[in-house]
Amino acid sequence: MRRLILANTTEFALVLVTILLCAALSVGTDRFLTVSNAFDVLNVSAVNIIFAVGLLVVLISGGIDISFAVAASVVQYVTVLALGALGGGNWAEGFIIAGAVGIGLGLINALLIWRLNIISIVATISTFNIFFGLLMFFTKGVSIYDLPDWLSTRVVFYEHEMSDGSWIELTLPVVVMILCCLATWFMISRTTVGRQLYAFGDNPEGARRFGINIGAMHYLSFGWLGLMAGIAGLMQAHYAQEVVPNALYGRELDVLAATVLGGARLGGGKGSVLGCVLGVLLVSITQNGLNLMGVSPFAFKMVVGAIILIAITLSSARFDKLLPVAMKSSTKGSARR
Repeated sequence: MRRLILANTTEFALVLVTILLCAALSVGTDRFLTVSNAFDVLNVSAVNIIFAVGLLVVLISGGIDISFAVAASVVQYVTVLALGALGGGNWAEGFIIAGAVGIGLGLINALLIWRLNIISIVATISTFNIFFGLLMFFTKGVSIYDLPDWLSTRVVFYEHEMSDGSWIELTLPVVVMILCCLATWFMISRTTVGRQLYAFGDNPEGARRFGINIGAMHYLSFGWLGLMAGIAGLMQAHYAQEVVPNALYGRELDVLAATVLGGARLGGGKGSVLGCVLGVLLVSITQNGLNLMGVSPFAFKMVVGAIILIAITLSSARFDKLLPVAMKSSTKGSARR
């Protein structure tokens, strides 16, 4: 048990913080600790979690990207316009187009970083502004409300009416999010490429000397984030039933903060899908609880910032310091008996 906790310190700390937070919020409002509200939080968090697992791969490889949310906005527009040209299309065509455009935008970032030797944060700040500028220039900020029927129709895999009249729903974005999480987990945890990503992020020079293709690591990580951004953009259009050019603008910092909160190291070489998901959910739970309590939205950032600070402090220190002490006390007690 001790080894399990020490090997997953961040995840255990986040679970602890989340439990304490939920207990506190349930005292503040009786609507928070309900099954229907839990499903609402999951549905609302789906797009950000898809973003986060893509960003996780980039962070593991030692890079950073803040252009993915804007890239998803570009994907939304391009996909809807392309589907219109195809006569409406279907889900299969939608995922193919969105994924391809997203990968293409991600590979642009990889090209700038690998071929031109530009620092990743500088490169993605540039593409952030280029992508958003081009999007606003060509669209003139006009939203698209006339979506294909299959895209604007809610897809619900499971629904159930609770005794209080509320409904719980398992929607398409949540199912897609689960699949994206599983695919990312499999890639980074069960494949040679995943081990190479960790090695490259932890020690780039050592990875190069070991024979790992450094260029491939860049293209793979940023291409994967581009794929996730494309899928997230399509899911956002489906969830909102409209395409708004600046709807996802600003999410990049929230997702980055939540992913780092989940244990991903900015220096590379560390991070897990579980921690990433817990980080996003912790932020979403906080926002949801404050909203139900009637707290002003302007206070969200302040409170969420404090939660992130506390959680990171716990994840980096609490279990590492307190667990050995507890184990020593337990050992002494056993010796006395």
